[in-house]
Amino acid sequence: MKLNNLLPLCLLAGVLAAAGCSREEPAPVVEEDVPALDVPAEDAVAADEPTEEAEEVVEVVEESAAEPEADADEAIVLAQAETPAPATAFKYKEGVNYYRLVPAQPTIGGADKIEVAEFFWYGCPHCYDLEPIITEWAADLPPNVRFVYVPAVWNQILKIHAQLYYTQEVLVRNGVIKDDQEFRRAVFSEYHQRGNRLVSEDAIKRLFARYGVSDEEFTSTWGSFEVAQKMRVAEDLTRRYEVQSVPTVVVNGKYRTGAAEAGGHLQLMNVLDELIARESAR
Repeated sequence: MKLNNLLPLCLLAGVLAAAGCSREEPAPVVEEDVPALDVPAEDAVAADEPTEEAEEVVEVVEESAAEPEADADEAIVLAQAETPAPATAFKYKEGVNYYRLVPAQPTIGGADKIEVAEFFWYGCPHCYDLEPIITEWAADLPPNVRFVYVPAVWNQILKIHAQLYYTQEVLVRNGVIKDDQEFRRAVFSEYHQRGNRLVSEDAIKRLFARYGVSDEEFTSTWGSFEVAQKMRVAEDLTRRYEVQSVPTVVVNGKYRTGAAEAGGHLQLMNVLDELIARESAR
């Protein structure tokens, strides 16, 4: 898979080999809500795939056309079987660069595709650094692969941000929010560049309003059964996949990895490519 222009992004991200926000870290201090500035949406974003079996042809060769008998002294060469192609040589090691989940766990989507799930938190600086890299990588996936986000839900602040994410997801699906990636970048920017921690419903509502979401649309979606159910699924998968830090990526409910195991963000993309190749070869 192509990873255009990722190296410069990785250099900007700094040393990322041990990148991750652990669930054991104390919850961030809740700062007083900073009202979102009334600026155009562009400003908020800028800060970031039969062999038909050939019919056997029996050729009748007349005796006169037959090849001459081999000389008795001529060495007889036996037909050689075609040398089989070598097995795929995988570079990354289980228990070092990734961990196998035993038994394999369910995924969000169906079994029709290989699912790659990134567990994240909007407030995690490592998720913020990884975002442009994994977004470009995911844009070039083969048709048999599905990429999904799953918000971490370890404590109350993370649960609020998970509710924000799933409210965003539903509103994007319903056509209320037009550009999913633009809105996602705006949330990261709001937290990491503008200092708005988005810890209250009102602060989050104001952010959605900047993208044309009415109070009624926000409130009905924010408190909906659908969003609550999605959060329960995220919490269940976090437990099943044994996610202890973010960003963590799980491939098809079978392999768990991250930048620390891979050796950096760019290397993580290579590990994911290999794990996808393993699943595709099954």
